[in-house]
Amino acid sequence: MITVLLVDDSPTVRTMVSDLLKSKGVQVIEACDGIDAIEKMQAKCPDLVITDIVMPRMNGYELCRWVKNNFKEQNIPVLMCTSKSEQFDHYWGLKQGADAYITKPFQPADLIQTMKKLLKKVTNQ
Repeated sequence: MITVLLVDDSPTVRTMVSDLLKSKGVQVIEACDGIDAIEKMQAKCPDLVITDIVMPRMNGYELCRWVKNNFKEQNIPVLMCTSKSEQFDHYWGLKQGADAYITKPFQPADLIQTMKKLLKKVTNQ
């Protein structure tokens, strides 16, 4: 079973995305910010991280860099899912190591399709 770490400071967003993923047979671990995500990743390594950018304590850019530096061997894809929609935000997210970037609001099918692409890349390496 695929495990996704979902990181967002909005309980509403976490519930909506978590319900969507669970309906597709995905195991979801939820975190409310980057610090919480790090603690959860150290306990159980996910197959994919979906993170917001604007969060308290540690933002999504910092979390992405941490994942890419500390889990190099596992090659865990990071999908940024955020309301930051400027071209520079997208560029900066990818420069921090994100493997994909989706802007809120998004279509559920787009999120699922992007996840499948990222997970396929990992399994084909």
